[in-house]
Amino acid sequence: MADTNRKIHELLVDYADALRDGSIPVFLKSLTREEGHRIASSADFWDATEMARVLNSAGFADKAVTPNVSLFTSRVDAEIATRLKKVRIPSRGKRNAGGKHINRTEKTEKPI
Repeated sequence: MADTNRKIHELLVDYADALRDGSIPVFLKSLTREEGHRIASSADFWDATEMARVLNSAGFADKAVTPNVSLFTSRVDAEIATRLKKVRIPSRGKRNAGGKHINRTEKTEKPI
């Protein structure tokens, strides 16, 4: 069973381990109410977590992988093209539903 009365430095060690393992949500769920209040009020903890993040990113930078989004982009482009084909928006100057040509420059006068 986990220690439920951890000190700030113990919480920081647990945070760094969770950060390295990619299990921050598990770390957050493991906090008791008192530990959460202690973390929230400790500026030293937040400074130390920032340092842990920097060290973690420097230590594992060569193993980090950026996701390839080209497949996602091509699927979005294909969906946009499909929707554009379905809509078929008439452009200006085309015939309206009644078959009469619309001339936008022509002024119409109403009888008085």
